[in-house]
Amino acid sequence: MKTLYVNGCVFTGELPLAEAFAVENDKFIAVGSTDAILALYNDGDEKIDLEGKFVCAGFNDSHMHVVNYGFSMLGCDLATNTYSVEQLIGALKDFIADNNIQKGEWVRGRGFNQDFFSGEKAIPTRKDLDEISTEHPICIVRCCGHALVVNSYVLDMFGIDGSQIQPDGGQYDVDENGVPTGVFRDTAMSMIYTRLPKHTKEDIKKMILRSCEALNGYGVTSAQSDDFCVFESIEYTEILQAFKELDAEGKLTVRVYEQSQFTTVEALQEFIDNGYKTGVGTEFFRIGPLKLLGDGSLGARTAYLKNDYADAPGERGLALFTQQQFDELIALAHKNDMQVAVHSIGDGILDMILEAYEKAFKAFPRDDHRSGIVHVQITRPDQLQKMKELSLHAYAQTIFIDYDAHIVEDRVGKTLADTSYAFHTLKEMGLHVSNGTDCPVEMPVAMRGIQCAVTRQPIAEDIPPYRPEEAMSVEEALRSYTIESAYASFDENVKGLIKEGYLADFVILSENPFETESNKLHTIQAEKTFVAGKKVWEK
Repeated sequence: MKTLYVNGCVFTGELPLAEAFAVENDKFIAVGSTDAILALYNDGDEKIDLEGKFVCAGFNDSHMHVVNYGFSMLGCDLATNTYSVEQLIGALKDFIADNNIQKGEWVRGRGFNQDFFSGEKAIPTRKDLDEISTEHPICIVRCCGHALVVNSYVLDMFGIDGSQIQPDGGQYDVDENGVPTGVFRDTAMSMIYTRLPKHTKEDIKKMILRSCEALNGYGVTSAQSDDFCVFESIEYTEILQAFKELDAEGKLTVRVYEQSQFTTVEALQEFIDNGYKTGVGTEFFRIGPLKLLGDGSLGARTAYLKNDYADAPGERGLALFTQQQFDELIALAHKNDMQVAVHSIGDGILDMILEAYEKAFKAFPRDDHRSGIVHVQITRPDQLQKMKELSLHAYAQTIFIDYDAHIVEDRVGKTLADTSYAFHTLKEMGLHVSNGTDCPVEMPVAMRGIQCAVTRQPIAEDIPPYRPEEAMSVEEALRSYTIESAYASFDENVKGLIKEGYLADFVILSENPFETESNKLHTIQAEKTFVAGKKVWEK
């Protein structure tokens, strides 16, 4: 039995728009005019009138964190309506009361951004969290995920008093007397994360399902997801098994391509020895690239720059690996037919990553590796040229412009800011540029990222466009979230287009992006989401 969708505005992946398409089993079997698709009708087939609605392939977020998104929904949302320390304190107090959290039980929250605070734009400290409670352990995470804050209860419970050695690739802040402030950055966050209560596999499965449902609500049908290191007290095998069980049970409604994060050669070798590499799995859960976390974030000033921060002389951020570690990990993965994707925000860390890629590709030549750079934010022209020479994929998060446009020049200076976030340039150079949100760093709303890609402005438009010459067209932005993301997972012949023979993953939107003012693109919502031809979500 076929289902015929007619009288719509169908973006097949290119212009002009089509009117209709047909689905049978889990694939598109025809695309064209309404008359042509209606001509395929047989007794028993279903006809659905799209009534002029816009339809495109389901959104494919090419870098996010499915498990962490599901987990973040259990805590206090600090991304919304927390524009001062006082509001943050109030939100957490309300969260404790509303959820009847008993004394001694953990209080978690995520999403604050001190740069949006009124008054002093400083990261909260243990003293601020102590105003919330001295009888609950409290841990909150900055929006970027590269800094956290705990209260005095936690410091006392874990015996963190300032005598501990600062870890490589991270730091915990201390005051003028050497007393911890409660702020932990990058690898220092392990001092807290490794001691948190452990979640069970069933807990993790619930997080995944909660995440998938929310993603479907935003029109997301595929996610390239970094999950193995989300809980430092849980082995990656537990996360892996949770996904595999949900897949076997037929419960996944998002196709997950696992960006498999490992931090040591020994752990990666064991993973490979156990038969895992890029491409292993099913249509709903497959192993993707080795994922490495190169540096921190621009907002937290932990992105690793070649030179000092323009607004913080003497600081360059944090490199989370040495050059030797990058060289060994990337070479091991590449040698064993694994794709690689490395988080890179600062230009200093990008130099190290490019050097490691060049060494690996020279030592173990192979075609079509599709390895790449995740975020690819602060860049110099010579680095873009090297990316072209190495045929690297660019995993962009255009939604980051919403915040970073406010700070990039202050952080890195005008010269470097004027060559960064160069997504159009990379495309013109012949590289593939996919799109994503890094959720839960940002909400997984493709249309917000599409608007920023097109306007190069924050959603609120309170400042002029940042490097408008790097803007995408609406068509390019939609492709970055669909077929270009499919390319990143070797799926460009399988999904990402509304095309005969492709998987019938698609979304019906509330408005036509080609007819919507560019500054209103973010208001377009998913109305219905389909995976493998089946409706998995309806507004």
